[in-house]
Amino acid sequence: MTTPDTPTTNTPSIVSGFDEAALEAGRLLFAKECDFVWGANALNQLPEADLPEVAFAGRSNVGKSSLVNALTGRKTLARTSNTPGRTQQLNFFNLGNRLKLVDMPGYGYAKESKEKVEAWNDMVRRFLRGRVTLRRALVLIDSRHGLKPNDHEIMEMLDRTAVPYVVVLTKADKVKPTELDKIRHDTQAGLKKHPAAFPDIHVTSSEKGTGIAELRASLAALALAAE
Repeated sequence: MTTPDTPTTNTPSIVSGFDEAALEAGRLLFAKECDFVWGANALNQLPEADLPEVAFAGRSNVGKSSLVNALTGRKTLARTSNTPGRTQQLNFFNLGNRLKLVDMPGYGYAKESKEKVEAWNDMVRRFLRGRVTLRRALVLIDSRHGLKPNDHEIMEMLDRTAVPYVVVLTKADKVKPTELDKIRHDTQAGLKKHPAAFPDIHVTSSEKGTGIAELRASLAALALAAE
């Protein structure tokens, strides 16, 4: 089985090669009950570190909440909004007592004071640095725009703290195939500067379901490895 930890030789910029067993393991994991269990506005409000965690990071309006909903097959588990900056806390979801999904505040935009935005950003940085159960981060990049300076900033912070992360291109259905190929290629090139990044990229569409099964399989393998 090829996993995101094992680059493919022909198409190194995309995740492929999951066998039926891996895809089924992903389906079964994300078919389990998934509930919102905690919202933290400060580090002293974090829940108990009792399960392996995967954090969803990305610019505001990149589709973090939509991806959580698509993975779990629930339309309203994570709150989505057309207003950027709506997620303003660390939201924890318990997936079948096997994995916690952490929906993080988006970066790059928020209709709040500079002081409040900086407080959110500081909380996120400190969470990523010090959470002992954090096994991986997913850095979501909008397929329409590609890597932006603040994406590199979060990845540099993850590099410094040695938190392994995978880039997930979102909203792949919103761009033409040729444009998507270019974004994917450019993103792949940008990852070479970041030692904590896995070389493979997940290409997804929460609306169309593209890449969701493969991402589920990847996270199921992570949950199994942590047991």
